[in-house]
Formats: sequence, structure tokens, C-alpha cells
Amino acid sequence: MTDKRALCWSELPALIADVQAIGDATGLSYIAAQADLGDPEPMADEHGRPYAETSFRWIDPAYAYWRDRKLALHVAFLTAARLIAEPFYYSDGRLGSWRATALLDAVDCQQAKETPNFGEAIIAPVHLPRGLVGAVFWCSREPVGVEALFRAHAGTMHNLALRLVATHNEARGRPRNATVPQTLTRREVQCLRWAAAGKTDGEIGIILSLSVSTVRFHLRNAAAKLGATGRAQSIQIAAGLGFVGAQAA
Repeated sequence: MTDKRALCWSELPALIADVQAIGDATGLSYIAAQADLGDPEPMADEHGRPYAETSFRWIDPAYAYWRDRKLALHVAFLTAARLIAEPFYYSDGRLGSWRATALLDAVDCQQAKETPNFGEAIIAPVHLPRGLVGAVFWCSREPVGVEALFRAHAGTMHNLALRLVATHNEARGRPRNATVPQTLTRREVQCLRWAAAGKTDGEIGIILSLSVSTVRFHLRNAAAKLGATGRAQSIQIAAGLGFVGAQAA
């Protein structure tokens, strides 16, 4: 373990305490956190003990949700956390945020509405480079006036979630094999963008007036610079680092 990772582990107890403290202060004292929604393993300390057992408590103390490896696939809050990168709240079967967004309106929260003793919640997604998404959830057993709490505290809660998730992932050395990428050339980025749009090497060559071998040369160079193995991973990493946007090329 490097000194930086050891330092991050040493900082985590205070961050966890701050996350719990703002939950207690707002009446949203039941907390769940996950540093990587794509990781079936629960968020845990350096000894492998889940924070859900050692630090945070949940609404139903008998429900060990962190042992359910399918949880991230069917929980509405996690779906919403993947869709937007800003905090949002839950109340009475619906989600809201600082702005109107059809993405949140389309998320089905019926399961949460039917969950016994579940009141309201504020959720802070954390979107980090290289496609890593985490989240912290503050919840209550009964209504606490979450819209007003959201207006007053969402910014602070989002900052705490970002610090907790980023510090935890740094402590764990995640994502693995992450390096600072070399600067990509304009042609490398163009080829990646068209590849992300689903174009073949031949189609990219026609669009950019390049030979197929030249397109492949640029894609290979981009992959090497990004530390990627293969076309799909190159596109994923490039998208996570902002080289490939929502609109291709």
C-alpha cells in the first residue's frame, strides 16, 4: 500500500462521521453508501468490514441489503443515481431535484413507496472519471419535510458524498491500473468519437478521408495512451475522461 492510500484510509473515519452527523441533524439518519455501483461487493473498511455493519445503520435493522448482489440492478434510487450527477430527493413516490428533468420523472419509485417504515430521502450521486459511479443515501422512517431540507443542505451533502466516495476509491486503488493518459491527438479523438457512434473502421475512414490502416493506427495509439485493451474499453475510458461526448464527432 502506498503512503497516499494509507493516508486516505486514515481520513475515512472522519468523513464517515461527517456523513452520519448531517444525517442526524436533518432527520435523515439512516444511511447507505456505495463507492462503485458496478461492484457487487459492499463499501467496506480496509479490513473488509462493510460500513453498513460498522458505521451506518439502515431503516430495517434485520435487512442486510449489502449482501444482495442484485440490489444495484433493481433499486430505483440507484437507477436515478446513474442517470444524473447532481443530488436529488425522494418523497411520496416521486423524485425531485434543483431542476425539472424528465429523467427523474421516468424512474418508477413504487417499490420505495410500498416499503414499510420508509419515509423520505436525499441521494447524492458521485460520478468520477473512467466511468466510476458511486452514491450516498440519507433516509428517514417518516416524512421530515425533505424538499426544504434539500434546498438547505443538498450542496453540503453532495460535497460530503464526493469526498467520501473519492477518498474511499483512492484508498482501495480504484479504478485499477488507472494512469494519467498522454495527450490524444485530434485525429485520435475523431476516430474514437466515430467509433463510439458505432462506425466501423471503414466507415470512419470514409468520413475522415483516411485509409482503414490509418484509422486503426490512430485507434491503437489512442488505446495505448489511455491504458486500454481493445476498442470497447478505449471508448469507455475516453468517454469517462471527457474525450467522447454525448454527441459523436
